[in-house]
Amino acid sequence: MLKLLHYEATTPALWQGRADSLPHERFFQHVKCVDIRRSSLKNAPQIAFAGFCSDEGIQRNEGRLGAKKGPYQLRQQLAKLACHSKMSFIDVGNVVCDDGDLETAQKEFAKLIHHCHQEGIKTIAFGGGHEIAWPHFQGLQPHYPKLGIINIDAHFDLRPLPPSQLGTSGTPFWQIHQHCEALKQAFGYCCLGIQPAGNTRSLFKRAQDLGVKYLTAEQINLESLAWQTAFLNDFMRQYDYLYLTICLDAFAESAAPGVSAPQALGLSPWQVAPLLKCIAQSGKVVGIDIAELSPPLDSEQKTSRLAAVIIAELLNLKEYTNE
Repeated sequence: MLKLLHYEATTPALWQGRADSLPHERFFQHVKCVDIRRSSLKNAPQIAFAGFCSDEGIQRNEGRLGAKKGPYQLRQQLAKLACHSKMSFIDVGNVVCDDGDLETAQKEFAKLIHHCHQEGIKTIAFGGGHEIAWPHFQGLQPHYPKLGIINIDAHFDLRPLPPSQLGTSGTPFWQIHQHCEALKQAFGYCCLGIQPAGNTRSLFKRAQDLGVKYLTAEQINLESLAWQTAFLNDFMRQYDYLYLTICLDAFAESAAPGVSAPQALGLSPWQVAPLLKCIAQSGKVVGIDIAELSPPLDSEQKTSRLAAVIIAELLNLKEYTNE
């Protein structure tokens, strides 16, 4: 049991589906909501959902707001989808940043993630802005030596902290790098889907200096899948564990309009799906999050439905759930 000032338990009403569903056929039938202020995670299922409801990092980054509502909408969409896994899942609630104090909210989210993994529970987290990556990594890192990061994203998110020393949705991987450097640990970072128009020359130079491995959206569009998976396998074999983080702005605006920074030349879902499968099939993934879903900016719930299908596809893979 945990005491978190920014915590809220998930409303079970978010996990609803078709009334005529046969038992255990859809995700809403596999999920139990747990209030971690009152319940222990002993003997809980092996995978937990958690939300980080924050727009603060996007606001500081001068982006379009709305991602704070993402975790609620994503749950509603995922609940309705077919579940082909026999596993059960728990929803351990949200950490909510509604007072501008992103740093405290991130510390509490890291504490929630750490608590889950202390009990042997993998985490799938729903954002919120991509500032979710910094606390998610902090919660994972103490449990997993040689932890590599794979980010599906149009942006490196490697901006240094501004003079205020306050993080944004554009700084999480710089913060992770600084954290790893302080601990004298390797910073293993791979980014897929980079858009040259969305990253300055200095950001490319910083990525090069830090040894970041990356593929641009153009490379993913032009190179063969075999070439891309060979690139991924070269990165993954260096690490014992992987943290997978997905920023929905990696996708083309036609598939994901509901994000802070839509991409005219972004990736198609079918370009990303085999890469996600390759990552999951490594058997090394211990934490996943999906960021930047902004329901107020969405069109016909396209982005929330895409986010839900991505999570469903990963959870329906036996390699990830270890069934």
